[in-house]
Parts: sequence; C-alpha cells; structure tokens
Amino acid sequence: MPENKYVEQVAFVIGAGAVGLSAAIQLKRRGLAVTVVEEGQPAAGASYGNSGMLVADTAIPTSQPGMIWKVPGWLADPLGPLTVKGRYLPRALPWLWRYLRSGTRSHVFHASTALRALHQSTFEGWRENVGANAMDRLTRRDGQVYLWEGLTEPPPQSLEDEVRSYLGIEAETLGNDQIRQYFPGISSGVSYGLLIRGNGHTVDPGALVRALASQFLNEGGELIQERVVKLWRNETRRWTVMTNLNNYQADVVVVAAGAWSARLLDPLGVKIPLESERGYHVMLRNPSVRLSMPILNKTSYFGISSMSEGLRVSGTVEIGGLDAPPTLPRAENLIKLAKRLFPQLTYDETSFWMGHRPSTPDGLPVIGPINEHRGLHVCFGHGHSGLTGAPMSGQLLAQLATGEKPAIDPTPYAPARFT
Repeated sequence: MPENKYVEQVAFVIGAGAVGLSAAIQLKRRGLAVTVVEEGQPAAGASYGNSGMLVADTAIPTSQPGMIWKVPGWLADPLGPLTVKGRYLPRALPWLWRYLRSGTRSHVFHASTALRALHQSTFEGWRENVGANAMDRLTRRDGQVYLWEGLTEPPPQSLEDEVRSYLGIEAETLGNDQIRQYFPGISSGVSYGLLIRGNGHTVDPGALVRALASQFLNEGGELIQERVVKLWRNETRRWTVMTNLNNYQADVVVVAAGAWSARLLDPLGVKIPLESERGYHVMLRNPSVRLSMPILNKTSYFGISSMSEGLRVSGTVEIGGLDAPPTLPRAENLIKLAKRLFPQLTYDETSFWMGHRPSTPDGLPVIGPINEHRGLHVCFGHGHSGLTGAPMSGQLLAQLATGEKPAIDPTPYAPARFT
C-alpha cells in the first residue's frame, strides 16, 4: 500500500464510470481526500452498457491498414458496423481523417504495445479494487472466441495475428467440431474460430462498477450526485469545481467524464480530439442459448455474451455526437445478427440501450497531467476497452498525480501528444 503523504490534498474526480472510480480509489489509497462528482448514478453510461468483455489478452487499435477502403462500403449500409449521421459528418470529418491516418502498421504495433500494458493485469487490478467476493461473483476468466462466418478455409494471416505473436499472446485455432462442442446449435455457416483463453467477461458490468463505487465509499471516499458545469483556477491557485448546485475547492482535479470530457476541457483551452463512438446493445431475457464464453463475431463485428440478466448482443459504431437520439433500427439489427448465428434462438423479451464510447483518433486513452494547468489531470478516451483498461489506468493516473514512480511507461497516453 502506498505511503499516505497527501492527506491534506483534496481531489475531485469528475465521472463515476469504471475509469473515474478506478482513479478515485487509487488516489484515496494514497491518502488524498477524494470526492467523485457524477450527475447520474455510478455506472450509468458505457460502464453499464458495454459488452462486458475483459480482454486481458486483446490489445489492438481499431484503425488498421487498409481500413480506409472498407469505409465506403460500411457507410453505404445504414445498419452496417460503421455509420456516420449525415448532419454530423462535417463536424466528424477532422476526427475521422486523423483516425484513418493512424491506421499504419507502425502505429498499430506502437498502440498495441501500449494497450497490452494497460490490459494484461485487468483481472488482478479489478480484484484489488473491488475485493475477492465481488470479483468471484461477477467475473469469469473463461476465455473468448472469435468466430468467422461463411469461410471455407481459415482466413489468411492478419496483422492482428502478427500483433499477438509479437506480444506473446496465445491463441488456439478451433475447427468445425470444436466450435460445436463449445456452442451447440450454432449456425452451419460458422466453421472457423480462434480461442483466446486469457480473456474473460463480467456477468454484470453495471454491478461490477457499482461494487467499485461501494468499495470506494467504504474506504472513506465521497460521491456527490451533481453536474459539473465549469472548472477554473481561482485566486488561491486551487481549482474551483462549479456544479449545478455548488462550488467546491480542490487541489487536484481529474476529468474522467468519458465522451463528455472535452466539453469541460475546451473552455480551458485544452483541445484533445475526442469523439463518441455510439454503441448499442440488446438484452435478450430468458434466452434459449447459454454461452460457455463470450463470442466476438469477426465477420459482422458484434459481440454476444451470457450475463446474469440474459444474453447481451452488442456492437456497431455510429458517429453522431452526444446529442442525437438513438437509431433504434441499429439496435434491432443486433437481434437479427444473433439469430443468424444461432438460428434456433428464442427469448422472452428485449431491452435496448445506446451509449457513448469515448475515443481518440490514435486508439489510445489520455492519462496524466495537463502540463499547462497545474493540478489538472485527465483519464478518458478508452474507446471499446474502458472496462478492461480501467484498473491500470486508475493506478497510473494516481501515480502520476502523486509523483510516485509509474508502474508502466506513461508516455504513450500523455495528453501532451495532442495538446
């Protein structure tokens, strides 16, 4: 346990998702007086609605070489894996251009190495943060399977295969018979898979993050349910955190508000390119299919996982900003994809969800101090892997904020690469 040298320091963490709470509990354990500010309940956003996958052995950015040639076809299909709302396109273009430009071979290896450092200890990090009881109740390290549809032979060697080899990540090829042993009733169109044993999932992402919030409170942290509207350095050189109800004073401020983080930083002149990759899920309750481990469909780019509430089917990327209403057909299409994968699938009822993945164009989060503003730190931009990257991200943030030697190299995640 770190030495408590910062008991006089007051820290405010903005955001009660997996990442914000991970940073908060690590700061608290280093002796700071920590308050988390969140407009809603903990785990009310992407920390609740994500796929639930904890991918300790997956570390690759989504932008890759050749992707630019696939985008026109994806955009032509309004229900495809990627779409951009027409009215939002002019605003999204600069981010999209930077995103596609980052899809070089050299950057993929750079980003994958950095993501590996954040991801590989996720199970140990979650256990340290929430305790053994919650961890054993809510998580499973039972592997994850990638599946391809419509192949008559295995797909050619990919860059992702090279990255796994480079990082020393083990994966096992699955043939037709093995796939059916793992997943009875799966479509005859699936004949090739890849098993990654080091991955796993949570059976209830919301409950896992709420367990983290409870542990934070049990250790003396404070959580207030208000909306932060402005930040500024006051005449005492401390930070004023202005909410819809109060003003608070802090020595350290951590912006971990997910996709909304840029709105708080922009007035301070801190320009970090952040976009919401709007994602959807459908929960199928009382399903006839119970999966032994999560599936990531690499043909249609969606995930499917058994959870305590039922079968969650999740995926798609929609670029449309923070304010546009959900596109319900995109969520409904996930049911069609699930039924294509399991033709005999039945269930009692459905519930739909849409949320915002906070994403940077280079596929790496921003973690650490804003050098131009003493006492201001950021921890957001985890894209599709916030639940996985949260424990190490919170630890790294706390180490940097308190001057402790960081457990991993902080350079790849430094905000200064943008600011």
